[in-house]
Order: sequence, then structure tokens, then C-alpha cells
Amino acid sequence: MAAVDAEEKNKPNRVPVRLTPDNDPRPLSQVFRDLSLAATAPVSFDELEDAFTDRSFAALLTFFAILNLIPLPPGTGVITGIPLVLVSVQMVMGRESVWLPSFMRTKTISPDRFRLISAKVVPWLEWLEKFIRPRNWPFGRKQGDRWLGAFTTILGLSVVLPMPLSNWLPAFATAIIGIALCERDGRLMLGGLILGVVSIGIVTGFAFVAANVLAYAATFWPF
Repeated sequence: MAAVDAEEKNKPNRVPVRLTPDNDPRPLSQVFRDLSLAATAPVSFDELEDAFTDRSFAALLTFFAILNLIPLPPGTGVITGIPLVLVSVQMVMGRESVWLPSFMRTKTISPDRFRLISAKVVPWLEWLEKFIRPRNWPFGRKQGDRWLGAFTTILGLSVVLPMPLSNWLPAFATAIIGIALCERDGRLMLGGLILGVVSIGIVTGFAFVAANVLAYAATFWPF
């Protein structure tokens, strides 16, 4: 018993994962609120993964997608989009837990910035949570994770592409799919998939136009 107590004392402090009285996972809005209230020091991605334990891949997918919806300097999507791709690929692989590189796990968000993110995200999530519920879910658990992970991998790659104004819509579609996956809401998932297809079409169009402009410019200014 003494050895167990000593081991517990040596464990790093983490944001506690609390379940609701009926042992259901907390709503995502509540997870964000609890984290922002408890944030007295920089919040690491490692702590976020721990706090999202009751939601697993879907919650992390939603969180990283939301990061890309917040106004950030141009080109930031190349960095913030990488976790989307990593999480999505691991969903396709059927992993039981999320793996992130050590440099990413220790990446932190300042308490003030995290509270700012939560202040923008929580009202939107609370409004959305009034309408979502488990319904019309067409997949078994792992099957659904893998199919949706394949689709969000494509969306994540669209976010990473360094094209102006091209990453917001794929990130928004990914956030919708992540929330739908959390709640097993088939109707919301369908909406996210439709939005995702539209966003991929727009990104493809941007890429096509950019390639043609560059090809046309090369005829006048050959490299």
C-alpha cells in the first residue's frame, strides 16, 4: 500500500477527468469550461488529451479543428492542420489511443489564450448541443471511426495547404464531423460530410486556378 501511495504522489498533476453523476461523458462545452476555469498555468496538448479521455479521438479532432477556426496569422494552418491529419490517420488505423510527437504533446497554450478560445467556443457548442443526440448512426463504432477518419484526413490535408482563405471551411466541416462522432448523431454527420465535400471542391478549385495562373505566368517569366 505504501508503494502504491508513493507511486501516486510521483504522478504528474493533470487536469482531472470528471464524469456526470450518471457516468455519461461530459458535454464538450463542459470540458472546455472546466479546463478554462482550472487553467492557472499553460495548458499542454498532453493535458488536453487527458481531459478528453472520455471522448477520445473525436474530441481531439474537434479541438484541433476549432483551433483552425480562430483567426491566426497567415500560414499558421500548415502547423495547426498537422494534428488534424495525425489524429485522422490514427482513426483509420484503428488505434486505441492517440499518439502525438513529443514536441507536440508538450506544446502549450497560455491560460489567457485558452480562456479566450473557450469564451468563443463554449456558447457555440452549448447552442449546438441543444439539438444533437444519438440518432440514425449507420456505423459500428470502429467502422465509423475508420471511414470518417479517412474523410477527415483529406480535410486535414486541405487545411495544411498554404492557400489563403482555403482552410476555414474544411476545418469547420471537420469540427462538425468530430462533434457528430462524439454524440453518434447521424444527421449532424451527414451535414458535416456534405459541408466537407463542398469544402474539398472549393479547395480543389483554388488549387486548379493557382496552378493555371502559375503556368500562365511561367510563359512570360520562365525560371
